[in-house]
Amino acid sequence: MNQENQNVEHKRIWKDEYLKWVSGFANAQGGKIYIGIDDDLTVVGVDNLHKQLEDIPNKIINNTGVFPETNHIMVDGKDVIEIVIEPCGMPISYRGAYYYRSGATKQELRGNALHQFLLKKMGLNWEDIPCDGVTLDDIDDGAIEYFLDHAIEEGRMEPESRKSSKEEVLSNLGLIKDGIPTNGAVLLFGKYPQRRFVTSSFKIGRFGADDADLLSQDQIEGNLIQMTDKIMQVLSSKYLIRPIHYEGLQRKEPLEIPEDALREIIFNSIVHKLQFGTWNQMSIYDDHIRLWNEGVLPENYTVETLMSKHTSKPRNPKIAQVFYRAGFIEAWGRGYEKIMKAFDKANLKRPGFTVEQGGVTAIIYREIFMSIRGDAKLNQTDTEPIQTEQDTQKGSEKGSEKGSEKGSEKGSEKGSEKTRDRIVCEMKENPSVTINELAKMLSISNRAVSKHLKKLQEEGIIRRVGADRGGSWEVMDHSS
Repeated sequence: MNQENQNVEHKRIWKDEYLKWVSGFANAQGGKIYIGIDDDLTVVGVDNLHKQLEDIPNKIINNTGVFPETNHIMVDGKDVIEIVIEPCGMPISYRGAYYYRSGATKQELRGNALHQFLLKKMGLNWEDIPCDGVTLDDIDDGAIEYFLDHAIEEGRMEPESRKSSKEEVLSNLGLIKDGIPTNGAVLLFGKYPQRRFVTSSFKIGRFGADDADLLSQDQIEGNLIQMTDKIMQVLSSKYLIRPIHYEGLQRKEPLEIPEDALREIIFNSIVHKLQFGTWNQMSIYDDHIRLWNEGVLPENYTVETLMSKHTSKPRNPKIAQVFYRAGFIEAWGRGYEKIMKAFDKANLKRPGFTVEQGGVTAIIYREIFMSIRGDAKLNQTDTEPIQTEQDTQKGSEKGSEKGSEKGSEKGSEKGSEKTRDRIVCEMKENPSVTINELAKMLSISNRAVSKHLKKLQEEGIIRRVGADRGGSWEVMDHSS
């Protein structure tokens, strides 16, 4: 006899409350209930066998509408009743409540979970329901054009699509019913979706020492198709850093987190969100970022499933299809693979993903920000610029071909020369540049900049013209 699992339940005796288990099996994948076997698989048998074989099916039919198969079997020489419940295409309730078998447990469906379950049983999806009171005038022409621009550029729609009317575009995407835009259409392309769906906006919060220490916050609103651009703009200008480094003489300012990977994480959070649930929430701390969206993983999927090759099962197929056509996501479940490769390429710690509080959380580590603060264990000193993507991949303790500038507390001579080269280049472009400005550009301390300036002056490469305040730098010779 098998242990209890998704499809098997053992009961010592029959009780009418077990009609909840019948509802749970019928609403899920079906299953079997064995009466006369204890939870520890001890076979105790049943009394009044023939009466129970008659009473139990009648109670199930009268209370749930389910027609079970009831069998008498012998286990270890004792009478056992086997009740077989087939999965039902219609939602099954018991006394007005709906139950669902998940793993080896019975769960009562409530709130959003019940709403989603009922829609699924009726062959509907929330995004497909016509949005009452909405007309085509509520759909933003600019959002439609934005989508078409990206979809045509990606080769996932024909250029002739530009000639289509707004109604034709929505119809081709399955986002209009009898002339009425669906919920999905309003979320994707609406002029102001939050008027109808308050929780469709995206919350960002910057926290200090703990979750009670909220330093600043933003709420990004608007349609879903353009929302990620707005989110990235706010993150870049207000919440994340762009450390400066040089590749040769070319100045680079990449975002501290691989930008394409961050976009992919945000896209997935939006697409897989339970759209009639609560807000997407991004919490930013010094050392990490937590992005949570409501909505559990598909049935039988785990975090490990996402990390391996898997079939894409989007919660909102129509919204996912629009994001796919625009080139924002892939259709074959490759999003997480792309994210991991981007972090590997930058030699940064991979993000973590967990299932918690009825949703999925992405945890993104801020290694570069922490290294600049001096909190990360990168063995860097104030004489060194921060690690760049190129440095991290190719640099060694002695430096790489493209100028990795790791070093000991004294710094390598090669790294120091490159730092001074950059200082001189900045002075040529801006003779009035200050020590503080140079320190920020190079991500080193003011004291370190002063040391390099002293060395350059001693070598006769630069000289100070005028007073310390209000003066300027003159580059004398930089042949070295």
